Amino acid sequence: MQSTRAKLIEILSNNHEVYASGQRLSELLNISRNAVWKHMKELEKDGYVIEAKPRKGYRIIQSPNKISTNTIRWGLETDWLGKEIIHKTSVGSTQLVGHEAAQNGASHGTIIIADQQTAGRGRVQKNWDSNGDGLWMTIVLRPNIPPNRASELTLLTAVAITNAIQQMTNIDPLIKWPNDILINQKKLCGILTEMQAEQDQVQYILIGIGLNVNQSRQHWDKQLQNIATSLFQETGHTFEKHTLLQQILLQFERTYNNYVKHGFHYIKQQWEKHAFKIGSEIEITTFHEQWVGKFLGISDEGALLVESSEGSPIKLYSADIKWFSRSN
Repeated sequence: MQSTRAKLIEILSNNHEVYASGQRLSELLNISRNAVWKHMKELEKDGYVIEAKPRKGYRIIQSPNKISTNTIRWGLETDWLGKEIIHKTSVGSTQLVGHEAAQNGASHGTIIIADQQTAGRGRVQKNWDSNGDGLWMTIVLRPNIPPNRASELTLLTAVAITNAIQQMTNIDPLIKWPNDILINQKKLCGILTEMQAEQDQVQYILIGIGLNVNQSRQHWDKQLQNIATSLFQETGHTFEKHTLLQQILLQFERTYNNYVKHGFHYIKQQWEKHAFKIGSEIEITTFHEQWVGKFLGISDEGALLVESSEGSPIKLYSADIKWFSRSN
């Protein structure tokens, strides 16, 4: 259920070019006009610039350039994604908060976002540097899919984020299987998918997203400078994080709705359109062996398609891969 503050933000956002009278807001929110005034003062404390005119009412003319529950809601165009928001100043990991929230009944589309993570995680328990000026978030999903299709949502997320970045910049990022987004062969974003499920039913899925936004090259140590990048580094522009987040949420909802309606085929097409080095030779390492083969794309269920050591196409659901140029 939306809070009174969330409803107020939604009303003002949907009518930002006209004034909303205190009486009208009082009726819509079922609170007193004095309570409306108090909510406006709280929004001003959060950094909003509110114009109030006698006999006309209230109008927000500027929102603050920071992440908060209010700034995310202001101007958010999604139907279901982000209607419930958990914002934290600092957490160990938004995934850990996400598990707790989901186990306590958090609804489909709840987002958890933090200004800082002190123990950010990547795949296979790798650390993720999330102390800088980036976006660190988790999306709670309760999809009606079997557990073996959960990995499709990682690929879906990569497509959505790539689309969002294209909308916000002139950059065309590339997706590296299974969960990285690259610009100029440097890592911009990582995606971590975790699941709680029974044998044939998903209880919930958490999509963790770590996106480097306004970090400078000097933010990282020398080792990371060679493999990490940010939107600021690639464009020279500083980004309003709440605006970028809103675009990501909008693109994610659209992509997810398409997936629910039409299945994974559309996601596969979009993923391969942005895939990093399809047709190139890669070094493939599994639990059993290591070999060099060609990257062929992804299968209809999102598995990695590569050449086997014998030269025939095979599907891999888990592997470490490295791209390189091999001299003849």
